[in-house]
Formats: sequence, structure tokens, C-alpha cells
Amino acid sequence: MTNFELLVDSRDLVGEGPTWDERRSCLWWTDILSKRLHRLDWPSRVLTTVAMPRRVGSIGLCESGRLLLAFEDGVFLHEPGTERFEHVATIEAEIVMNRLNDGKVGPDGAFWVGSMDERQPRQPSGALYRVTLAGAERLFGGVTVSNGLAWSPDGRTMMHADTGASAIDRFDFDPATGAIAHRRRFAEAGEAIGRPDGAAFAMDGTYWSAGVSAGVLNGFDPEGRLVRSVPVPMPHPTMPCFGGSDLRTVFVSSLRDYRGTDLDRHPQSGGLMVGDLGVAGVPVSRFKD
Repeated sequence: MTNFELLVDSRDLVGEGPTWDERRSCLWWTDILSKRLHRLDWPSRVLTTVAMPRRVGSIGLCESGRLLLAFEDGVFLHEPGTERFEHVATIEAEIVMNRLNDGKVGPDGAFWVGSMDERQPRQPSGALYRVTLAGAERLFGGVTVSNGLAWSPDGRTMMHADTGASAIDRFDFDPATGAIAHRRRFAEAGEAIGRPDGAAFAMDGTYWSAGVSAGVLNGFDPEGRLVRSVPVPMPHPTMPCFGGSDLRTVFVSSLRDYRGTDLDRHPQSGGLMVGDLGVAGVPVSRFKD
């Protein structure tokens, strides 16, 4: 089965960051521009939406059970169900045109998060950071829209995409230390194929990238070849996430307006989709808090 269908008609302006929480059997995701944090209880299908004090670009799970939230210019720990936010790191507060975007906890237990330029046309003012309780370390810059973070099944390869540059890069990764090396181009995906947005790895080594401009999920093999392109019902998917008890259910967030979306034809744009790609996903790690 590769058919995807609408699961939640959330109509998010910029739905992003779906994150499967195996302890709570729920899915978290964010509507960045509306400053909303969603939680979908999977057994009951009950949706809870909470207003956030600022825009949340991405979400991480913590070993303690707390959430890690990337606001526009900083990363905070958050206890769900409360209004408590604990500061972890300030990032790019001085770069007023930037905000934090895609982020994910790596096999090293650190939170990896990138930034993006909010202006039009976008400029390569963004960067990628590694965040621990000791603060944030800048890894590299020259990024337009940081996206696509994911780690291979053995944890030794890290992927990173720049949506603005239509490019996906791969790095050698040390799961013990978080060191990255040997950056090289993995794939390029333009407007027609689907610009690379958020992504996730499957256990068979396929890297699944949301083709935000083409209404598809693109599956790349370990050599960077596009081997599958699966259509989804929303024209602008933003990130896939494997979840469910066996990590075989695929959740996909989307955004409502992208370069003049025809909302008469696609009134449920911005909704959360669900489907099955026929393979289990790689479990996402937890932040060492």
C-alpha cells in the first residue's frame, strides 16, 4: 500500500516537524506561522492543539519525557501540559532575517537544527547547529533553507538538504561524538521533481524526502538515485515521519500556501496525511537532557 489520505484537516499555514513519540503513542507536529503545537493520540485519534508563545520550527523528544522546541532564535525544553519553558541555547538572535527551521535529535543524543532566511528572494544566510545542554555549536553556513535532516539505519550517515538550493548533501557521521566529515552532494531535486523539504530514513536505506513543490514523497537509494516517487493528496508536503507501534505508518505534514496554491482545488491543504510505504522507518533518537 502506498496510498495516502487525509488524516487531520488541520489546515496548517506551515505544518512541519511530525515527530513520533513511542512512549505516549502520539504524534507531535507544529504549525509554524500560527504558533500552534499539535498532538494526535494515535490509539484514540484525539487531537489536542496548544498555542505557543512563539513560532516553533521543529521538535525533539527528550530522555526525560520533555519536548525540545526550536523557536525562532533559540532552543527550549518544554514540559507538555504546562507553560514551563527552560532555555537551552540562543541561536542567531542577531540575524533578524533568519529563523530556526528543521531540527531533529541525532544518534549522538544532540539536537541538530538549521536556520533559514525569511526574506524573498532568500539568501544563503542560514547555518546548521548541534545543540547540547552546554549550548549550540555552529557547524557550517551558506544555507538558504536548512532542511532534510535524517540519519541512516546504522547511524553513520547524516543527510542535510537546502530547499532553496534544491540540493541534498550527505556526511559521514560518528554516533559516539556527533562529528561530521566528508561532505558531498547526494542528490539534486528541482521544482518539477519536488524541492527537498523534511525527510526520514527507512530501514531499507531509502531516504524519503518531501517534494514540497510537486506533491510527492521522493525515495532515494543509498547512491542518491531517485527510485520511487509517491504522490500524496496535498500539493505541498513538508516532512514524512514513520510512526505507529511498528514504525510502518507514515505521517506527512503539509503547508497551505506555496507560490499561489489553488485552494479551490485543494481546500484541505495544510492537513496531516497518513499512508504506508511498505517498509519500517528508522527510530528517531532522544535528546540527552
